[in-house]
Amino acid sequence: MKQNTDSTRSEDHPRVGLFVTCLVDLFRPNVGFATVKLLEDAGCHVEVPRLQTCCAQPAYNNGDIGRTELIAKQVINAFEGYDYVVAPSGSCVGMLKTHYPELFQDAPEWRDRAREFSQRCHELLSFLYDIRQIERIEARYEGIVTYHDSCSGLRELGVYPQPRRLLSCVDDLNLVEMAEFNVCCGFGGTFCVKYPELSQRMVSDKVKNIHASGAKTILAGDLGCLLNISGRLTREGHSIKAYHVAEVLANMADLPAIGEGLNGFHEKPIP
Repeated sequence: MKQNTDSTRSEDHPRVGLFVTCLVDLFRPNVGFATVKLLEDAGCHVEVPRLQTCCAQPAYNNGDIGRTELIAKQVINAFEGYDYVVAPSGSCVGMLKTHYPELFQDAPEWRDRAREFSQRCHELLSFLYDIRQIERIEARYEGIVTYHDSCSGLRELGVYPQPRRLLSCVDDLNLVEMAEFNVCCGFGGTFCVKYPELSQRMVSDKVKNIHASGAKTILAGDLGCLLNISGRLTREGHSIKAYHVAEVLANMADLPAIGEGLNGFHEKPIP
């Protein structure tokens, strides 16, 4: 992604630092480009700090506090001076906004910086709807879709109405709620590695509910959830597509869905 060097700041055109996230960078860059488009359309000056790295959630979840603190300090330094820090992931923002201040509560030299940083951090759809007060986005996506709420976005950040209200304005999109839409998909970062059998059962239940809803597309705001769900959909032979909600809202869902090959479902890429 090209870094914007424009440092203009104003209430109407805030300077936003995009926290790309590891999974978006490595597995689905289109989500990052869609996020940039949505933020720029909302009047923001978007920059992508080169020194950013992982939010440190994997290290934190595994008890490696020393490494977590080092990564957190680098992230805080990288996003110094931005009006807002925005990420297309409730999970990562939950780490930045909720756990960074806890991490440094006994370190006076970093405690205040972590608290100030956390107040500038926002999940993408919450930022668009709550902060920028965007109530309608011009987009089109044909078909029946259902929405999965990620655990961190829903429980740590309160992201629930924002994606639904924005999706309600998308032309030709019919949003239906699946059963247990707010139940974990079984990914949970390192949870799926530590407890693979339990994780598989949970994602299988999620796939069952998606299929029962009649939806042809599953949307979510966290790529980790989507990779987990799309993988199970593929293994069970479903043709239901998976997209990040930002891709649909930005009119950038015209490429193979998450988990698909270059040429479509279950097809091999062209050599």
